[in-house]
Amino acid sequence: MHIRSIIRIVGILVALFSVTMLAPALVAYIYRDGGGLEFFSAFVICLILGVGLWFPNRSHSKELRAKEGFLIVVLFWTVLGSVGAIPLMLSAEPALTVAEAFFESFSGLTTTGATVISGLDTLPKAILFYRQMLQWLGGMGIIVLAVAILPILGIGGMQLYRAEIPGPVKDNKVAPRIAETAKTLWYIYLVLTIVCAILLWLAGMNLFDAICHAFSTIAIGGFSTYDASIGHFSSPLINLIIVVFLMIAGVNFSLHFAAFANRGLRLSVYRLDPEVKVFIGVQLVLALICMGVLLAYRVYQDPLQALDQALFQAVSISTTAGFSTTGFAEWPLFLPVLLMLASCIGGCAGSTGGGIKVVRIMLLNLQGMRELKRLVHPRAVYRIKLGNKALADRVVEAVWGFFAAYALVFVVCMVALLATGMEELTAFTAVVATLNNLGPGLGEVAANFGSTTDAAKWIMILAMLFGRLEIFTLLVLFTPAFWRS
Repeated sequence: MHIRSIIRIVGILVALFSVTMLAPALVAYIYRDGGGLEFFSAFVICLILGVGLWFPNRSHSKELRAKEGFLIVVLFWTVLGSVGAIPLMLSAEPALTVAEAFFESFSGLTTTGATVISGLDTLPKAILFYRQMLQWLGGMGIIVLAVAILPILGIGGMQLYRAEIPGPVKDNKVAPRIAETAKTLWYIYLVLTIVCAILLWLAGMNLFDAICHAFSTIAIGGFSTYDASIGHFSSPLINLIIVVFLMIAGVNFSLHFAAFANRGLRLSVYRLDPEVKVFIGVQLVLALICMGVLLAYRVYQDPLQALDQALFQAVSISTTAGFSTTGFAEWPLFLPVLLMLASCIGGCAGSTGGGIKVVRIMLLNLQGMRELKRLVHPRAVYRIKLGNKALADRVVEAVWGFFAAYALVFVVCMVALLATGMEELTAFTAVVATLNNLGPGLGEVAANFGSTTDAAKWIMILAMLFGRLEIFTLLVLFTPAFWRS
């Protein structure tokens, strides 16, 4: 294990991240409502830390192996989430404890969207912008952005890319070189963000809110600049725009690249992809169920209003964004529980969504069907196909392994939260919200996580990391085999 090379790389990445602190400092200068000094101080601290890690190890440059890539990714997210809490700890408004500052930072960076802050409407613009920016950086994975720069610094990037990109299939690159892959993904990500911000601005948001909510929409994050979230705007048009872009961001980004690869839109790329069809189908079915139940229970009298609320909440929760237009926890209990469980599916592989991922659920279903067929015809040979492509048994085994690890982490986190004194429904949905990078839960954490104990916050931070790093990337560090040379 090339420890000094790893420290050198982490130092470079922390120094690069420090530059992002200047953006909220600029926002503070523009709006003159506070926060500028805290972010400039955080920039200096992060820069010194990054240089301090890099300078003593600057001459140690080794080729990365797969295990170094995993360790760097875990270290980077841990260190980045920690230094990201610095401006929140320095800020007088909001006045956060260490545990709360770390929770908010990790929640933003992992695009979880769970918050311990109330009174967002009156916070300095710099703090609000910073929270949204953290989600935007974390949405696609700041590591992917960094690998576009690391080759220039003499650091290979393929191992980082494989450890960071979500989903069961990680070797499909949209460009021949890893640096080009990262750049292409971020160009797509940036263009979608700009288009979303413009449309939200034209729909009635002011420019600041439009940019901030575009950040969290494309990242499928869920942070807002208001306590009432998207419900603050009370606009069906804004709701629809966010729904459309959540759906776009929930699709594999390599499909977006393929759709526009030849200087023209090829919708057949989406139409022929089996994962996309299931993903869209899940959203539509959930929306129809929600609408039917809301009308049956007379929560809304107007069918159009019921459709607007049902569609928004179904897409927002099931894609793991966590935006809200209403207190969906107050709906008939069947609906919030259904939507929370749907968030376990999440978005497509290679998207900014959380959860298990649609393709894994599809493979689990196909494997289950194959076992049922084998009970009837024990000697028959059945191959699992995704679309027209037969999959190797190794892929199916990996998916089952992921599901087992996911279930184990879920149970351990829930038991740990119960041990802190949290009641059952709150503990269950808190794990769903953090492990799936969703945000809102039910019970005591329906609107805010500020009432939870510090011990519970640290447990949920760990769950966020497990969810963002897709379980195995973090779990592999706890195996003795990983540390053997």
